[in-house]
Amino acid sequence: MTEKDKKCECDYSKYVDEATRRIVYGFTGLVVTVAVVVFLVWAILHPHKPSFVLQDVTVYEFNISQPNLLTSNLQVTLSSHNPNDKIGILYDRLDIYASYRNQEVTMANLLPETYQGHLDVAVWSPVLIGTAVSVEPYLTPALNDDINAGMVLLNIKIDGCVKWKVGTWVSGCYRLLINCPASIPFSGQLAGAGPAIKDQLAQQCAVDV
Repeated sequence: MTEKDKKCECDYSKYVDEATRRIVYGFTGLVVTVAVVVFLVWAILHPHKPSFVLQDVTVYEFNISQPNLLTSNLQVTLSSHNPNDKIGILYDRLDIYASYRNQEVTMANLLPETYQGHLDVAVWSPVLIGTAVSVEPYLTPALNDDINAGMVLLNIKIDGCVKWKVGTWVSGCYRLLINCPASIPFSGQLAGAGPAIKDQLAQQCAVDV
């Protein structure tokens, strides 16, 4: 290889290295710029979590049989309010169920995917059913005592995903946990043998995002 060829090869290597550095610097600068823009938009808009209210609970059946099998049929009405005036909310894969002292007593019901516009309100009225659900033995006496006393505290819970929407941009999924306490009056009798029991609650729910 002549001296001229060596010089050309050296110049070409320098050119490739310089071009590679420019591409890397340009790409890094673009990523940083996009990240800064997204951060500024997020900081300026600052999304607030939605509020949930348990409006009412209708009990069609709530019977515990021996030894510890609970059958229940409930319909609940929940409303959600989006407090943001510039950010929409996408509710995705929301599972709702009833629990008694942290034990699920109904099957989870999947709520429909819902988009909630700025300052908008969404309402759901799902039916929650549990057929011969085995209640933990240590909970059975407490549940019977609550029923006989005429008041059972259930918790209506939601576990799912929420996304924020600004224009055409949609954020990733954030886990959404809702807990709505519901004190159900039974007047000392089991539901199921008589007419349905409807309780107007308007109960604020705990929301965790």
